[in-house]
Amino acid sequence: MRGLMMDYPLTITHILDRARRLFRDKPVLTRTASGMHRYTYGDLYRRVCRLANALTALGVCDGERVGSFAWNTYRHLELYLGIPSSGRVLHTLNIRLFPEQIGFIVNHAEDALIFVDDSLVPALEALAPQLKCVRGYVVMGDGPLPKTSLAPLYRYEDLLAAASEDYDLPRLDENNAAGMCYTSGTTGNPKGVAYSHRALTLQSLAQCSADAFGLCESDVVMSVVPMFQANAWGLPYTATLVGATQIYPGAQPTPQDICELVQEHKISVTAGVPTVLLGMLGALEQKSYDLSSLRCVPCGGSAVPESLLARFDQLGIRVVQAWGMTETSPLATLSKPRSSMVSWSAEQQRLVRAKQGMSMPFVEMRIVGDDGKELPQDGKSVGELQVRGPWIVAEYYNDPRSAAAFQDGWFKTGDIATIDPDGYLQITDRAKDVIKSGGEWISSVELENAIIGHPQVLEAAVIGLPHERWQERPLACVVPRPGQQVSRAEILKFLADKVAKWWLPEDVVFVESIPKTSVGKIAKRDLREQFKDYHWPSEKA
Repeated sequence: MRGLMMDYPLTITHILDRARRLFRDKPVLTRTASGMHRYTYGDLYRRVCRLANALTALGVCDGERVGSFAWNTYRHLELYLGIPSSGRVLHTLNIRLFPEQIGFIVNHAEDALIFVDDSLVPALEALAPQLKCVRGYVVMGDGPLPKTSLAPLYRYEDLLAAASEDYDLPRLDENNAAGMCYTSGTTGNPKGVAYSHRALTLQSLAQCSADAFGLCESDVVMSVVPMFQANAWGLPYTATLVGATQIYPGAQPTPQDICELVQEHKISVTAGVPTVLLGMLGALEQKSYDLSSLRCVPCGGSAVPESLLARFDQLGIRVVQAWGMTETSPLATLSKPRSSMVSWSAEQQRLVRAKQGMSMPFVEMRIVGDDGKELPQDGKSVGELQVRGPWIVAEYYNDPRSAAAFQDGWFKTGDIATIDPDGYLQITDRAKDVIKSGGEWISSVELENAIIGHPQVLEAAVIGLPHERWQERPLACVVPRPGQQVSRAEILKFLADKVAKWWLPEDVVFVESIPKTSVGKIAKRDLREQFKDYHWPSEKA
């Protein structure tokens, strides 16, 4: 017997229309060079309709990809909602990728148009000769069109002004693509991920649950995660779905900008990678800000050190570790202590919160050994993490590498991890970054998190380098906090009671900065290249 349910598609169109019907007077604000731009969801909806009609006038067909090369602003939000709701596919271009990678992904996705912020026109102009598929460029900004060789060239506001507000939102297939993102391409060319309407809608619903972010209409949400990185972790869609007030930080926000926005607008939810949160803590050391309105700060992109959680706890701000990838739309797990842990000490609970956490509803995960067999969830067995679920990618877009990344309906993440008996995931490393010393595995991530706990350390990265006796040994690369000094001996002494003796770094080097990827993760490939000719102290002697 079949359930007699209506055939109602789960699409971005519904998220947009719900905001129009229920939250037309709620504000959306953006930090700009001239002050805060403010309008409402009702204004947003009317401009999105004009955008959809403008796309039709420019000859963009259903299913065609439309690129965005832009910061976090209200105009980018209009693209987020208008392009997929009209049946096209939004392809967010990561402005921090290497130029050759951007050229590759534009051509691979076959973007028909690219919408670009006026401040980013010079960067895109340098790439234009490579972009054979692009039929036009739309510049977003308040001023006149800049002088540029990009052609044909359109001004966003002119296109909207010339278009009608009358637009009937189409009924779309929920399995059609709504958006595209590409991986950051740490090895080989970036890989394309096409997100369905259904995947993005379900992800938004899951984020609203109390055991996730608990987003609701009364929240004030600021999307600090770049909108060109994994859909800003889905927050623009989720915030629109529930009708939350939205704040966008605009171009190149500093930690001080972020703190000022939180203080002025009483932001309750924001999100960022650990480097963003560390920047906020640094800003607080220079000036006092009232951040007490923050009730939930999802943090991910790389492992969140227990010491960072503790520093925000002291401020009365709850940081929630989340894990996901471009391929998981993006969130797959969240780490919150269970009710059975409420009597535990704050330190014990932080040890749980420092893990990547339990899977979100409908997401399954498992650990698989080298023999392809599933390993027990005992918190000790280490293997590759595999995931599946309704918003996990099924294959890469037009890419033969799919065959190696998917097996029996599971996505092979490339992360090395354990799962404990309570179902909490702990990622110990990327497969290519784990250190094998004397036949035993050392987690570079756990070492990094321990080192960052030192009060004189700002950042740390650990890489494995060849060793004549032990095959590989860990080298710790440490950035001291501004104005602070710390020695190799002090780092090793600090770690002595925190990790196994044979895990202790063979050496510690001090650097001015640690290279990052386009999504803010430590670029360990670059570090290994930087130290490829390094000699251990014993070898130097």
